[in-house]
Amino acid sequence: MQKLLFTPFIALLLLNLGCQQTVSTNTQLGVYDTDKELEANEVMVVSAHPLASDVGTAILKQGGNAVDATIAVQFALAVVYPRAGNLGGGGFMVIRNADGSTDALDYREKAPAAANRDMYLDSLGNVVKGLSTAGHLAAGVPGTVDGMWQAHQKYGSLDWNAIIQPAITLAKNGFQLSETEAKRFNGYKENFEKYSTRPSVFTSQDSFEIGYNFVQTQLAETLERIKKQGRDGFYSGKTAVLVVEEMQRGGGIISNEDLQNYQAAWRTPIEANYKDYKIISMPPPSSGGVALVQMLKMIEDYPLSDYGFHSEQAVHLMSEVERRAYADRAKHLGDADYYDVPLEMLLDSEYLDERMADYHELLPTPSDSIEAGDFEVAMESFETTHTSVVDAAGNAVSVTTTLNGNFGCKVVVSGAGFFLNNEMDDFSAKPGVPNMFGLVGGEANAIEPGKRMLSSMTPTIVEKDGEWFMVVGAPGGSTIITAVFQTIVNVIEFDMPLYEAVQAGRFHHQWKPDEIWIEGANFPEATQTALANNGYKFRDRKRMAVIKAIQRLENGKIVGVADTRNPDDDAEGY
Repeated sequence: MQKLLFTPFIALLLLNLGCQQTVSTNTQLGVYDTDKELEANEVMVVSAHPLASDVGTAILKQGGNAVDATIAVQFALAVVYPRAGNLGGGGFMVIRNADGSTDALDYREKAPAAANRDMYLDSLGNVVKGLSTAGHLAAGVPGTVDGMWQAHQKYGSLDWNAIIQPAITLAKNGFQLSETEAKRFNGYKENFEKYSTRPSVFTSQDSFEIGYNFVQTQLAETLERIKKQGRDGFYSGKTAVLVVEEMQRGGGIISNEDLQNYQAAWRTPIEANYKDYKIISMPPPSSGGVALVQMLKMIEDYPLSDYGFHSEQAVHLMSEVERRAYADRAKHLGDADYYDVPLEMLLDSEYLDERMADYHELLPTPSDSIEAGDFEVAMESFETTHTSVVDAAGNAVSVTTTLNGNFGCKVVVSGAGFFLNNEMDDFSAKPGVPNMFGLVGGEANAIEPGKRMLSSMTPTIVEKDGEWFMVVGAPGGSTIITAVFQTIVNVIEFDMPLYEAVQAGRFHHQWKPDEIWIEGANFPEATQTALANNGYKFRDRKRMAVIKAIQRLENGKIVGVADTRNPDDDAEGY
């Protein structure tokens, strides 16, 4: 179990929750020691912050199940990881119960009723830079609180109050800022001042220091209302009034009716077999599950394990299937409540074989020559965040949540203490024009009132021999899907231990732009040279996606792995 240096308030919180802790001898206040790899016997929580992981584990110790722990982590992250953890955003949850039954919860944000398809275009029909990414007009109707409420109503076992209280305590009494969080606060302070209509706790210091005890009184009050009133503590009453007043001051369009009418939706998960494994992932409006299954099915008949990890042949094959899946994403995927997504055909084996018909074993297929497949129908932000949870009974939850960009649209709801999302940028502001992550979308993802925007979030559970085998997901904008894909392939095809599979260098092809993104420091120079000689273009990226994964080992133990790409990621269990 990890060692942390706590404020007295946090130590008391965790003691009350029954979570035994060892105080670190580290003398640097606010620096958290995190477990990047942890083996346990019964339960595991992997999240973006050690305090959130501790809260989830404590809930499990109290007798809560995986869904209870996930909800508690979600609210804790809204306090300790505000760049992505949220009340003002949304996400997706994939559940595999111990009996093998599965479920998927869509609490993605929605376009406000006053939204229209041309709202980010100027008089000449051109996209106005920044209008869909910063400020009040960039925000969709938040889904997180209703999503957590619905998950608890259907699957929760502990009392709602007990699940929310840890987040309230963290907000009311404060927590010490880690180095990465202090840097984020300082780096975005000018944006908070520019786009929020009133000062907030996030602008209260000239410079935030490591170890600063960060208290969020307004957020604590909002969480208290949610604890006492459930979803109504957010979508009506005082919190709703504060959101609407913020919109009116800043020129936003979210109304009281938008908030009252929001409903999360239960969906049927995407399920498909890959060799001896079953893949369980998120359906539209997530593009993740569809694209993940497409890519796995397209490589299934190739001797990938013989090619070897990061070999020229393996990277070529995997880049080509990524290219084809992202082309389909651009044309065919959107909110199935508003657009007839051809799901059955997109996952059909004959169709996927046709997609690979022009595959060349050596040469790249130019993206301009690849269109989305034709048939007759019978960058989420890098600062998204993910949580993987497994409980002692064998229930597993994979949940990805986001504000889209760092701190969303940079607007803090005055009086309520939380950031709003900038998810409207995930729509196609103009079909064919890339969003902030370079992703191209089409009519399927055009803006409509009440519609959910397309997402790359890919919360996934892998099953083997009738038991859960892996729980995996990540933040990372458009690179989420390929990171989840490669982590699964690393374990299944390249026989890597989970820790190596997660930390291994990644590469990414999203159809357009026509180039492979690589984590250059961890990508073989010989492979890059060989592929470049065959016509590939490359772009070096410092990091791509931040995986949080759990695996069931053959001996029955479980291992949790937190990605070293984010210093605060942490695995916790017992």
